[in-house]
Amino acid sequence: MGLFSFFSTNKKETLDKGLQQTKSGIFSKLARVIAAKSKIGDDVLDNLEEILITSDVGVDTTLRIIQRIQARAARDKYATTDELNLILRDEIAAMLTENNTTDTDSFALPDTHKPYVIMVVGVNGVGKTTTIGKLAYQFRQAGLKVCLGAADTFRAAAVEQLDVWGERVGASVVKQCMGADPASVAFDTLNSAVANKADVVIIDTAGRLHNKINLMNELTKIKNVMRKVVPTAPDEVLLVLDGSTGQNAFEQAKQFTKATEVTSLAITKLDGTAKGGVVLGISDQFRIPVKYIGLGEGIADLQLFNKKAFVNSLFS
Repeated sequence: MGLFSFFSTNKKETLDKGLQQTKSGIFSKLARVIAAKSKIGDDVLDNLEEILITSDVGVDTTLRIIQRIQARAARDKYATTDELNLILRDEIAAMLTENNTTDTDSFALPDTHKPYVIMVVGVNGVGKTTTIGKLAYQFRQAGLKVCLGAADTFRAAAVEQLDVWGERVGASVVKQCMGADPASVAFDTLNSAVANKADVVIIDTAGRLHNKINLMNELTKIKNVMRKVVPTAPDEVLLVLDGSTGQNAFEQAKQFTKATEVTSLAITKLDGTAKGGVVLGISDQFRIPVKYIGLGEGIADLQLFNKKAFVNSLFS
């Protein structure tokens, strides 16, 4: 179904540009660390550890990366600082593979059933509704019929914002009044999608990181109601995180993974931050595949996450 190659020239340029701040921060520090050094020794590794942690890779993930580099250096008997970038790319890509992150080159969806239902979660301000709009755009460009559900009925502008995106990308929007029951909106959305033979449904949920029990109950209720219409729903629970918040994104991921079964991640706003290392840390710590990354304000700036392309861009 999907026709958009991740490796096209313009997407590579967008990726390189979007990661520029993180890349510059890492490499300016890395250059100072390896100056006049010929071998990857303890002093280089200690400084590399500090660089990765300050790039918001996270302590646990950083230690895993350092251990992998140490094992690689021991196995190869002699590893030079000139090889450090290559070793970093190899070991981080291998680590992401172990964390169930698989490369993909299209916005394809399974053909097993329709509609394919995506429930989107995340706190207010992370770019959740914008991500839904951009994702709907990609699906529409792939020739799919898209239905959006405005189940974030607690934020004043959420329904209107989703409505604007629906008009912009050519997707239908199901909505109710402000303060309506989110589960009721989800129920109506799936009924409409089935009746109109939609290929994909995207449900926007309330972005309140309130009491974990209340959050869990609300999301569970939405799931149960949707399953009355489509027994397989949701096929995917997509958590949207703001990459520019660094370690705060870790805490949000922690809370939402406790409240519901998150199956994929979208990490936004990577173009405006030097904290792009958070992508590596969150994927590693939560063992949830990163599926999309946001690299700009443009409608087509939501990209599929490809670990090889990401790591090559970051460390090349």
